Amino acid sequence: MRSIAGRSRVGFREFDKMLQELKSRARALKNEAYAVYLAAKDARTPWYAKALIFFVVAHTFSPIDLIPDFIPVLGYLDDLIITPGGLWLAVKLIPPEVLEEARRAAAGKELALSRSKGHERGVEYVGAALVILLWILVLVLLIKFLLR
Repeated sequence: MRSIAGRSRVGFREFDKMLQELKSRARALKNEAYAVYLAAKDARTPWYAKALIFFVVAHTFSPIDLIPDFIPVLGYLDDLIITPGGLWLAVKLIPPEVLEEARRAAAGKELALSRSKGHERGVEYVGAALVILLWILVLVLLIKFLLR
């Protein structure tokens, strides 16, 4: 009986350790996302990096998914690829000195974006509009292709 109880305590410790690691990674990702946000506001950041950051943020907060979640695997795959992949690419496109300054600025702060309800709603609406426009474009191209 002791061995079962001993194993379960070890399992809980391992689970707790894994949970703490996930929390740590989530905090690091939040700090990196905040640093990218700050870097996007810098005039030295190229327009195409700003556009990418805008698209990733709009997609992330959009109430409408690019690929609906009810489609098996693909529905969640867009969320798992676009947000982290977009952040990764944005980090590569931002000049290193700008990103370092933004990381230093974000390091001492907890994710304190000025997130008023109106600001969040604006991002949601823009994200939804981008997704709807993309679907309309795909539909027009598909109809054009089929009518050939």
